Amino acid sequence: MTTLHPVRQAPPPGADQVLPGADLLAHLLAGTSEDEQPVTYVHRLPMRRSQARQWPDWVPADLRARLEERGVGSPWRHQVEAAQLAHDGRHVVVATGTASGKSLAYQLPALARLAEDDRACVLYLAPTKALARDQLAAVAALADPSVRPAAYDGDTAMEERDWVRRHSRWIVTNPDMLHRGILPAHQKWSSTLRRVAYVVVDECHSYRGVFGSHVGHVLRRLRRICRRYGAEPTFVLASATVADPAQAASRLVGAPVTAVTDDGSPRPGATFALWEPPLTEKTGEHGAPLRRSAAADAAGLLADLVEQGARTLAFVRSRRGAESVADQTRRLLADRGRADLSRRVDSYRGGYLPEERRELERLLSSGELLGVATTNALELGIDIAGLDAVVLAGYPGTLASMWQQAGRAGRAQRESLVVFVARDDPLDHYLAHHPRAVFGRPIEATVTDPSNPYVLGPQLCCAAAELPLTPADLDDFGGAAAEAQLEELVAAGQLRRRPTGWYWAGRGRPDVDIRGSGLEPVSIIETGTGRLLGTVDGDAAHTTVHTGALYVHRGETYVVDELDVDEAVAAVHAESPEWTTVARDVTDLSVVGIERTRRLGTVTAHTGVVDVTNQVVAYQRRRLGTGEVLAEFPLDLPARQLRTRAVWFTLDSTAVARAKVEEIALPGSLHAAEHAAIGILPLLATCDRWDLGGLSTALHPDTGAATIFVYDGHPGGAGFAERGYAVLRQWLQATRATVATCECESGCPSCVQSPKCGNGNDPLDKAGAVQVLDVVLDELAAADDGSADDVADDESPDDESPDDDVADDEPVAPEPPAAEEEDELVF
Repeated sequence: MTTLHPVRQAPPPGADQVLPGADLLAHLLAGTSEDEQPVTYVHRLPMRRSQARQWPDWVPADLRARLEERGVGSPWRHQVEAAQLAHDGRHVVVATGTASGKSLAYQLPALARLAEDDRACVLYLAPTKALARDQLAAVAALADPSVRPAAYDGDTAMEERDWVRRHSRWIVTNPDMLHRGILPAHQKWSSTLRRVAYVVVDECHSYRGVFGSHVGHVLRRLRRICRRYGAEPTFVLASATVADPAQAASRLVGAPVTAVTDDGSPRPGATFALWEPPLTEKTGEHGAPLRRSAAADAAGLLADLVEQGARTLAFVRSRRGAESVADQTRRLLADRGRADLSRRVDSYRGGYLPEERRELERLLSSGELLGVATTNALELGIDIAGLDAVVLAGYPGTLASMWQQAGRAGRAQRESLVVFVARDDPLDHYLAHHPRAVFGRPIEATVTDPSNPYVLGPQLCCAAAELPLTPADLDDFGGAAAEAQLEELVAAGQLRRRPTGWYWAGRGRPDVDIRGSGLEPVSIIETGTGRLLGTVDGDAAHTTVHTGALYVHRGETYVVDELDVDEAVAAVHAESPEWTTVARDVTDLSVVGIERTRRLGTVTAHTGVVDVTNQVVAYQRRRLGTGEVLAEFPLDLPARQLRTRAVWFTLDSTAVARAKVEEIALPGSLHAAEHAAIGILPLLATCDRWDLGGLSTALHPDTGAATIFVYDGHPGGAGFAERGYAVLRQWLQATRATVATCECESGCPSCVQSPKCGNGNDPLDKAGAVQVLDVVLDELAAADDGSADDVADDESPDDESPDDDVADDEPVAPEPPAAEEEDELVF
């Protein structure tokens, strides 16, 4: 493997001699030729001085003493402001940067209340086990022994669960356990639930999309059950810096929440570099040029930083990628004659045994490990201090996550280094060349949609199974939307209407998966041994474990012998071929209802409900490294239906003529614009391109015009399409800039090629996409004077329009990239 930088023989300096961030960056770039200059922009984050405040007079003296023993001489401004609001009984969200001490904002009022009332208790909710364990240890060190903080999650032994329920006054759990274990058994928990004074929702920005919408209803159910037992707990939420945290938190809790956002913590300053690997001579699909991989550059940077004695985290988007970057880094160091340092590099991700993870955390915190390649498992909350550098191998999906990961760097008053390494992807390419999109704009909004009927209906069933729903409860669950949904549930026989309310009519309890799509997961079984390797989400099974697919599990490769759709089982055998597989699918889309319309002269934008029909019909074997298609095989899988929400815009014949795109090039032009738009929307909404689908056509039967659709890849929608409609001009400006500024000639993965295109990225016309986007943007600019109509439209489309060939793209339920996983589920 080619090394990124020249080999350096000097021994690493001691920990107190590590170079500051700007000098570390200069060292990394030493010897790099002008032609291969990867840094596109360098930003200096200034030092921020702390703003301390006096301890509130209600903080118990012994709690203050324990904090002072641990070096907390006085609290910062945002900690006191948030703590005071919570102490006064107001729901509050503290949204400040990484390592800003958000924990103290809820520890102060909660522990003070527990000291004042020996019967009060606290529920603490975390999105990951690692964060939960870290916070459990922190509270145990501060709390009076009578608090007895304890975890209640899927790892808690059955014999311990009763003890936690009866004796713990600080219960560390998660939304999954609250949904499945506590609320359905609320009678057993009644003595605890009537004493809940505070509910802490940590890292609440991680609850977004469909999962976040489910969590919002779980919290509403919790508030309802607590009221049933006479409690009105105060909610304290902690979040990364996000757009409008008060609105996002209020939507999550279902009640008004006050935001605290002015960060009073000190920051030592940092050098932040945007880095894009150069194009190589290698080509991929349709001869498109390929960049040097972000993983290879991240491994080279990690090796160089370790050689400099810099304690470094490299954030990688997938579990397999984290293992690969760590392995490449160790080999680079060994090749340089630094086997002693290669032993100080490791990986960290979900899927490891708990004891392995705890040991890695200890080694990293102590400095025995210098370099760690990790998934986002180390992004949230874990107390790891004293890092000199962070490498981000690819955009993590949201600016909130990007700043969370970047914030891991910072030791004492020495400037740290952050390097964002762009992947071969439209959004990464855009960010690498538009620094204002990183450093000059607000964090994106956290998108949830509690009114999604595919979320609201099942959650109303859960609530009714816990306690019969009454008309007085409906406002908490969406008012008119909830009432309409109840009528459908009664008609379907899931609920019964009685004079006293709505009652659950099913046997047992509703089986609702708050993290999935509701489709049964598919079990992966090794042929011959019968060993269960794992599972894959049902919505992704057709594209990831179809017969003949190459499946990756914990770095090992398997080939699928057969996918049994009826039994939800995929049989596999171990094999390491020189090829990978890509599913091919066909998609059809019909417009069910238009909710809003914006008329822009010759262009019209809409958002509304659509039906998407998708069928995986074949798969290709492609050579590893080059993407060369070796063969294509047909598949016989059933079609799938998805009702969801979409944003779409149409160009009438006049607009198409203005774009000066020839008729034969129009489908490829629209298709390329669609791909790029899907790749860029995550810049403005808290989603990933794998959460989205799309379709483009030169003449759609429901619109009678050239049309580009982008839809949510989740039943009922997740709020992403509506977000795109709301920021249409900003979204398409960024899309156009991405395509136009890419240095490739005719399209590549950095601009218009999609890794999940069901049509094999054919046809695509990069130049035509720019011309189409120019026309749409011209109309949007002309409409900025307020003359454009934005109206609600409840009419269904005319389905008598002529048919035309559709350029299909994106699966109905977009699968995640291979092996891309967050920290393990906490339930």
